[in-house]
Formats: sequence, structure tokens, C-alpha cells
Amino acid sequence: MVKNTATSVVTIERFIIEQEKLVPDATGHLSAILYDIALAGKMIANKVRSAGLADILGALNSENVQGEIQQKLDVFANETIIKAMDHTGRLCAMASEEEPDIIPIPDQFKCGPYVLLFDPLDGSSNIDVNVPVGTIFSVMRKITRGHRGEMEDMLQPGRRQVAAGYIIYGSSTMLVYTAGQGVHGFTLDPSIGEFLLSHPDIRMPARGRYLSVNDSYEQFWDESVKALMRRYRGLDGKQKAMNVRYVGSMVADFHRNLLGGGVFAYPANSQSPRGKLRLMYECNPLAFICQEAGGLAFDGTQDILDVQPTELHQRSPIYIGSREDIETARQILAEPLVGVA
Repeated sequence: MVKNTATSVVTIERFIIEQEKLVPDATGHLSAILYDIALAGKMIANKVRSAGLADILGALNSENVQGEIQQKLDVFANETIIKAMDHTGRLCAMASEEEPDIIPIPDQFKCGPYVLLFDPLDGSSNIDVNVPVGTIFSVMRKITRGHRGEMEDMLQPGRRQVAAGYIIYGSSTMLVYTAGQGVHGFTLDPSIGEFLLSHPDIRMPARGRYLSVNDSYEQFWDESVKALMRRYRGLDGKQKAMNVRYVGSMVADFHRNLLGGGVFAYPANSQSPRGKLRLMYECNPLAFICQEAGGLAFDGTQDILDVQPTELHQRSPIYIGSREDIETARQILAEPLVGVA
């Protein structure tokens, strides 16, 4: 007799439906938003895989709202997400790192109860050298009374997110998301075009192995930040040295640290006193994921998720990762440094 060793295959659609059953008053809108993002991710993944063959590598002659030269895949990813989401009746507005203002829902389409904020292609400056890039997204409920989304709906603290996630386009394409019920990862099977559950209930180790930080800015760091990095490297003799791994694509560095444990840090410095990364499109969604996986994220002063945004493209410092490592950062950055003016 042949023993049946087949295991149940769980698609992202099946998984989300099962999770929806755990919420008694669920309307299905949020589930559908996650399906639509997964669809956009498949389309972007297809372009990323063929980037070297299809004349979509390289830069355009335009800048985004951040003053950065736009990559061709940046523009494609941005347009793909907008077109996948604007007609569904589930959103009242969107905001993108690539766009200066709120992206309204076209007049001919219905508006829904949620807003979507996204970075269409994080790490896009690395596209030409085949480094993993990713899409990051954040979903919040509409809080204004009007029919259409307003700036107030966008500028909510990260703790009000109802879902957040990212899609990483690497050796395989993975979608990782949370809706406040744990963090779950799905790997795209290109042979059937489906995201399949591969990493259920991801938990970040309390103490991590990896340190991800751009050392080229060390000369511009405060002394307290330098002291923290010495601690992480084991140079002050108070903990085991962490392995330094820095890709330069936040979503790729965070993904590795989420699975293996560690810290991603982009401190404020004298050249960027307000930090560099975008609070709404990068820091908030990854902080929500990190928290749901057992980690922490803060900006050097307070939890990232408690920051009250004041502008759509606000920048922020960030320290994000394993709980004990971030507690170490909180302690050292709050300590007065003896002998330092």
C-alpha cells in the first residue's frame, strides 16, 4: 500500500478567506485589497524577471517627488499598482512615494472605506545590478466623513494601520503581510501563477544575528549612535558581535532580518537630521510587520508606530528589528555620554 504523503496546498486567497472568518464583522473589503495587491505583485514580478531583456532597465529623464531620478521599472510598478486598485470600489484614495499628492479615485469609480499608501519599488537604484527590490504597502481605514479620501485619512499614526506588507522580487518572489493576526509569507509559484503559503506565523528571534547599516555615514553620526554600533559589533565587550549585512535595499535587508533576526538601522545624521527613509511608505508598514512578528521599531526617540505624521512625504530615522537588540538601542541612545560635550 502506498502511503499518501501529499500535503494541503494553501493559496493566498484560501488563507485570507480563512483569516477573514476570525473577524465577525468583516466586510471582505480588506481581503479583496490584499488579493488586488497580490495581482499587481505578479505583474511587477513578471517585468522584474524580464528586465534585462525588455528594455526596462535604467533611468528616465525625470525625477520623483523626492528629487530622485526615476527608474523605468519604478514608473511601471507605480502605474501597475494604481491601475490594479483605482476601480475596485474598496479605496477612497491612494498615495505613492513616486507621486507628489494624494492619488484620487477617478470620478467614474466608486469609493470605499480604505486608503492605500505604497512604495512601488523600494531599492530601485539597485535594479541595474540585479539586487532584490520590493513593493511595500500600508492600508488604513478612512476617518473623514466625506465621500473621497482626504489628507487627514493619510496622515494617521502607523498604529492605526489595519494591514501592511511587502513583496520582494528576488531569487523567488515572496509576499509577506500582516492584518494584525500575525505575519505570514507566501512564495509565488510561477508554474501556476499563485502565491502559496510558505512561511506561516513568522516570528522574529528576540536577539538577532545581523546588523544592516550604511557605514559610509559614520562620520556624520552622533556619538551615541557610534556607541550603539560599537555595541552591536561587540567592540565594547558587552555582547557577541553581529554579522554586518547591508544590501542597500531596505525591503531586502528587512526580509533577511525578519527571518534570521537582526537590526536594520538608518540613523539621523548631520547631513540628514530628520532621517532619510519615508515614514508613510517604508517605516510604518515595516514597523507594523515587525511588531506583529515580535520585534520593535523606533526612531531614536519614540516608537515609529506612535509618530504623528505632518506631511505625506515625511522622512524619519529608524531602528527596526529583534526586540532585545532594539531595547539595547533605546537604552544607549537615551544614555548621557560621559566626556562628550
